[in-house]
Amino acid sequence: MNGPELLQQHADCLKSRMGGCFPGERAVFRGHDLHVELKDMDWVELYVFGITGRRFTREQLRLMHAIWVYTSYPDARIWNNRVAALAGSARSTGTLGVAAALAVSEASIYGRGIDIKAVEFIITTRKELDNGAELADCVQKELKKHRGIAGFGRPLASGDERIAPIMALARSLGLDQGPHLRLAFTVNEFLLSGRWRLGMNFGAIAAALGADLGLSTREYYLFVFPAFLAGMPPCFIESAQQPEGTLFPLSCGHILYEGAQKRAWNPSQSKP
Repeated sequence: MNGPELLQQHADCLKSRMGGCFPGERAVFRGHDLHVELKDMDWVELYVFGITGRRFTREQLRLMHAIWVYTSYPDARIWNNRVAALAGSARSTGTLGVAAALAVSEASIYGRGIDIKAVEFIITTRKELDNGAELADCVQKELKKHRGIAGFGRPLASGDERIAPIMALARSLGLDQGPHLRLAFTVNEFLLSGRWRLGMNFGAIAAALGADLGLSTREYYLFVFPAFLAGMPPCFIESAQQPEGTLFPLSCGHILYEGAQKRAWNPSQSKP
């Protein structure tokens, strides 16, 4: 069924399994009364419950908090934070600036685009290994397909300062022995022992931890969506406190121009 008949089935009503608002009475969130049954949830717990419909242990939620916290960098030089900072410098609103910064976080090399590839690789590779595949074949296939492996390699630095603290926390919570996390370290050893020299970055660790928490690719993608958020408002605020339009100005002396050379302009020749 499609076309008008399909639309008619959905006309004049909203069919939802997720919830609804009944003004003046109550709000339902995935079948639970938000202000009665879920009122004691913290925000991250409610957020992942909204994504998955599942409850997580206190230790798992602590780890999820940390994945967000450890990627919150209030540095306006970072591409997405720069958008928030430019909004402040241009005297736009905080909501517009931060929303735009979150939107550009869905980049293919950094951010959400690479997160999807990272969790897909770790989940798919584990399934293939369980079915008898060889790790070398899985890695070679991924390298041939994408000319790299998401979560491995870091353009600006050889190490990743976030790995040690997140692993220390995972160990303290008893969440450091999941099969996907062990696979991530195995892939890391394989890549470092070969000619690729692609060291693991935080993206692979976070994706593996997410997979071990039972998150699917879509669930993980939605979970990490706000991971950069806490670092953005400080960038917006600081640039808004500076003189307007002064964020990262570029002088003409920094421009390498190879076009037509400077020429004289004779106003009399321009008259018809």
